[in-house]
Amino acid sequence: MTSVSLLARMEANTAALRLRVETLTRQQASGRKTDSIGDLGAQLPQALTLRAEIARRDTYGAAVGEALTRTSVTQTALQRLTDIASEFTDKLAVSLNPDDTSSLSLIASRARAAMVEVGQLLNTKSGGEYVFGGSDFGNPPVPDPDALPTSGMATRIAAAVATLGSGTAATVAAATRAAALDDGAGVTPFSAYLSDAASGAVEPRRSVSTGDGQTVGYGIVANRNAAAVSAGETTGSWARDLLRGLASLAALTPAQAGSASDFRAFAETIRQGLKSAENALADEQGALGQTETRLQAVKERHSTVTDTLKAQLADIEEVDLATVITKLQSTKSVLEASYTAIGQLSSLTLTHYLG
Repeated sequence: MTSVSLLARMEANTAALRLRVETLTRQQASGRKTDSIGDLGAQLPQALTLRAEIARRDTYGAAVGEALTRTSVTQTALQRLTDIASEFTDKLAVSLNPDDTSSLSLIASRARAAMVEVGQLLNTKSGGEYVFGGSDFGNPPVPDPDALPTSGMATRIAAAVATLGSGTAATVAAATRAAALDDGAGVTPFSAYLSDAASGAVEPRRSVSTGDGQTVGYGIVANRNAAAVSAGETTGSWARDLLRGLASLAALTPAQAGSASDFRAFAETIRQGLKSAENALADEQGALGQTETRLQAVKERHSTVTDTLKAQLADIEEVDLATVITKLQSTKSVLEASYTAIGQLSSLTLTHYLG
């Protein structure tokens, strides 16, 4: 009976060894201590807390990453808009001369083409969303950019420019500014949403959550400044100033050169307005660049903390593969020896009974 009792104990030990081999084999394959998080015992609360914090920071990091993609696209559009303002400020508006109107036709033609490009740039998309559309990101902020040269705003500016002469430069300048500021339907080139005083015209900048209770604004809408403050000859909006200047250039003809002083005064108004747009655009780019730097730092901080949290979670949930492999090999050796011993003891026990 002693041999039988010993055999039973050895078989029980062998079963435990088999279970240990199965566990180590699974750990080697998965790299995890257990397939069920509930088996972590006393470490379960800490593991759950770490998982939740990792998920939270991943969510914030992803949101910031999407915002940075939009700001990058926005920066590209702003740079081209700045280039357009600079081109007409430095090369075309300064060349206006009442004594030589031969270039007016070419300037007007280029101004009309630039108006269309400005409208298209303000309709820039990122990920299927209009970056200058505010929260109305599914609809273009400039509904018909190709029609800007003949829009209500451009038509009103052209009508005002047609009256230039005999001391009317200041009056014409005021009329063009009023046309650029008019948000009425049929006049404004901007969407109804952005022009609505109760919605898009007053909504805060689009922002991204960077942490619990923390947001950073980064959005820019087509018809009003975000961070930049326009100065000088301005409507208060770099986009309106740019379109106003281009529409004014597009409307000039030799007929307005009859009064040289008024022509020169209005030409300077155009140049100053375009310069205001150029300066404000540069300021907008700079401010957005600072925002991008801040967002990038936040994203990197979330990533760094997440890596630390994942390492802590790994200490709880994951195994050291080198150690597992060593233990597996050792346990298999012991199991094989156990099988051999059981076989030998079983043979002795059978001989004992047969004897």
